[in-house]
Amino acid sequence: MDKRETEFTLSKILNRLIALLPLGLKDKVKNITFPDYTKFTLLSVLIGAVVGFATVIFHHSIDFFNNIFFERTAGGLFFLGAAAVITLPALGMLIQSLMISFAPEIAKKRGVPEVIKAVSMRGGRIPFRTTIFHFFAPVICIGSGGTVGPEGPAAQLGGGVASKIGQVLGLSDSRARMFTAVGSGAAIAAIFNTPMGGIFFAIEVVLLNYFQTSTFSALILSSVTASTISRIFLGDESVFRFGMPHIGSYEYLYLYAVLGILIGLTSVFYIRYSSAIDVIIKKKLLHYLPRWIVMTAAGLLVGVSGYFYNDIFGIGYSGINNILSHSLTWQVVLILLILKFLLVPIVLNTGGFGGTFAPSLFMGACFGYLFVFVCNYFLGFNLDYTTFILVGMGAMLGGINSIPIAAILIIFEMTTDYSFILPLMLAVVSSTMIVQIFLKDSVHVRHLQLQGYRVKREGESSTLKSISLEDINKNEALIIPENTPLPRVVKILMEAQGDTLYLKNNDGLLTGVITSSHLKAVIPEYENLREVCVASDIASQKVIKVSNSDDLDYVMKLFERKDVDEFPVTSENNPDEIIGTVRRRDVIAAYNRESLKQNLADGFARELKTINKMDISKVAEGYSIIEKEPKKEFIGKTLAQLRLRNSYGLEVLMVRKKNSPYSDSENEDGDLVVPAHDYLITEDDTLVLFGSDENIEKTRHWE
Repeated sequence: MDKRETEFTLSKILNRLIALLPLGLKDKVKNITFPDYTKFTLLSVLIGAVVGFATVIFHHSIDFFNNIFFERTAGGLFFLGAAAVITLPALGMLIQSLMISFAPEIAKKRGVPEVIKAVSMRGGRIPFRTTIFHFFAPVICIGSGGTVGPEGPAAQLGGGVASKIGQVLGLSDSRARMFTAVGSGAAIAAIFNTPMGGIFFAIEVVLLNYFQTSTFSALILSSVTASTISRIFLGDESVFRFGMPHIGSYEYLYLYAVLGILIGLTSVFYIRYSSAIDVIIKKKLLHYLPRWIVMTAAGLLVGVSGYFYNDIFGIGYSGINNILSHSLTWQVVLILLILKFLLVPIVLNTGGFGGTFAPSLFMGACFGYLFVFVCNYFLGFNLDYTTFILVGMGAMLGGINSIPIAAILIIFEMTTDYSFILPLMLAVVSSTMIVQIFLKDSVHVRHLQLQGYRVKREGESSTLKSISLEDINKNEALIIPENTPLPRVVKILMEAQGDTLYLKNNDGLLTGVITSSHLKAVIPEYENLREVCVASDIASQKVIKVSNSDDLDYVMKLFERKDVDEFPVTSENNPDEIIGTVRRRDVIAAYNRESLKQNLADGFARELKTINKMDISKVAEGYSIIEKEPKKEFIGKTLAQLRLRNSYGLEVLMVRKKNSPYSDSENEDGDLVVPAHDYLITEDDTLVLFGSDENIEKTRHWE
C-alpha cells in the first residue's frame, strides 16, 4: 500500500469517530462545522496536553533510572563500599556509547539544534524514532549521575511529539513547523513550571526571534496546558527552595550589572572552552581511541568528582538548594563551580546526552554566592545571598544559552516577586550583551554553523540575506571619462535611462559620480560654465561601491543609510572593475520574487511531496511545477552559477535529496529542502521547478 494512502488526516479521524455514532446523532454531528480558529485552539491545547504528559513521563523516567543506578546497581557493588558511586556515571556513559554504536546517525540528531533544523529546514518534521532514541539516552545519562540537565532533551522531546502529531493529522509544512516549535516551548514550560519562560524559549531559540500572531497564540495555549499537566502530576511548587529575596537599597543596583558583566565573560569563556574540548575530543582522542573508552573515562571523571562532592551528580537542583540555604562553605561552592564548568562540556562532547540549562543555573548559583561573599567579606557590603544567587542563575542561563527574555521570565516565575525584576533584568541583559559582543550569535546557531548548516531566519531580512547581487540582473553602468565637457555630460544624462554617471581616469579607476541632482546645482550658472567645466568639476568624489558577492540585506541597509538610489557593482575579484549597477527597485523586485518562491514552496509543499517525476502540477493559469532530474552539466555547480531564472525562465522551488541507505528519514522518496543560492547540485538531487507552462514544457527535452 502506498504510504500516502495510510496517512491519516484530522478529517478522516473525525469521520471514523462519527461513523461509530447512532444514526440520528450521526446526522446532527455531520452538520456541525467548526471555525478554523476553533480547530486551531483545540489542536494547540491537544499538543500542550500530550507534550505535558510526555514531559511528566520523562521526569519520572529519570527518577526511575536514578533509582536503578544509585539504589539497585550501587547495592550490587557493595564490595566496593562508598566508592561504588564512582562506577555509576562510567556505566551510564558506557551504555550510551553502545546506543551510539547501534544508531550513529540518529545519535547525531540531538538537542535543541535538531529542533531548530527541523523548523528551519525540514518543514517541522522530526522522525519519531529520533524522538524515542533521545528520550531514553538522556534519561540514562542523567539517571546514572551524568552532570547535565534535562531541559534540552525535554525541548527535543516536546518538538518531536508535536511533530508526530502534525504528521498523523496531515498538517501542512507551515503548520507543522509552527507546532513543532510550540511543542518544544511547551516542554520547557512543563519542565520548569514556567509557561511564559517556555513561550519565549520557543521564540528566542527555536524560532530565532521570529513569530507571528498565530504562533504566539498557539504557544500560550500549549505552554499553559503543558504547565498545568506538569503541576497536577509533579506538584505546584518550584524545584528551588528559598526565602523571600531582598534587593536592598537601589543605590546598589549597579552591583547587579557588574555581576551580569562578570557572568557574561564567564559564559563566553565557557562556550569557547566547550568548543575547544569538542575539537580536542573529535579530532584527536576519537582518532586514537574507541568512543566507548573515551565516554567511560569521562564518566569516571564525573564519578570521582561526585564521590567527594555528591552535589555534582545529576541535574544539580539539590546542590542549588544547598547553596540557597547557605549549607555549603565558600570553598565547596568554588570547587563545585569549577567542576561543573569543566565536566559538563566533557560529558556532552564525548557523547553524553543532556542539556546545558540546569548546569547554567547551577554555575550561576555558585557565581552569585561567591560574588556576595567577596563583596560582603572583603568590601564591607551587607548583600542578600538569596537575591544574588537567583540573579546569578538567570544571568548565567541567559548568557550561555542566549535566551535573555526566557531567562528573565523563568527566574521571575519561580520567585513571583515584582521587586526582584529590575535587578534580574540588569544582570541578564548585561550578561547576554557581553556574550553577543564576543560571539555575535546564539550558541545554538553557532553549533549548527560548525556542522555546516546555514540556518535562515524568517522574515524580510533573512530573505534578503539569502540572495546575493550575483543572483540578480544588473543595469548597465554609464561610465564616461572624467574630463568629459559639461555639455556632453548633460546630453548623455538626458538621453540615458538612468540618472547616474560614473567617472573614470586614464588608468581606468573610478574617480567620481554624477547624478541629476549634481546638474541641478549648476543649472543657474550653466551658460557661464559650459565652456570651462568638465565632468570631474561637478562630480562627487565619494563613490560608494558594492561587491557582486554582497547579499541584498547589506545592500538595502546601505541604501537606507546613504539615501541614494543606485550603487555601482564591482567584480568580486577586482574592486576597480564595474560590472553594472543595482538600484533600490531592483532589490525590492528581487525580494518580491524570492518571497513568492518561498510562499509557493510552503503553500504547495504537500503537493510537491506527492507529484512524480515528469508529472506537471498546475499552480495557476499558465504556470506549473514539475520534478526533474538535473541536466548533466548542472552537476557540481551552484544555483548561482546555473542562473536558471535567466537561462531557462525557471525557479528552483525545492530540491528533493535522495536518502542514503542508512537514513532514518520517514519520507521514502527523499527529503525536500529549500536551497540557498550557493547550494551545490549533485547527481542524486531532483529539482522541483516552477515556471510558465511554455518553459516547463521545454524541460521534457533535457538530457
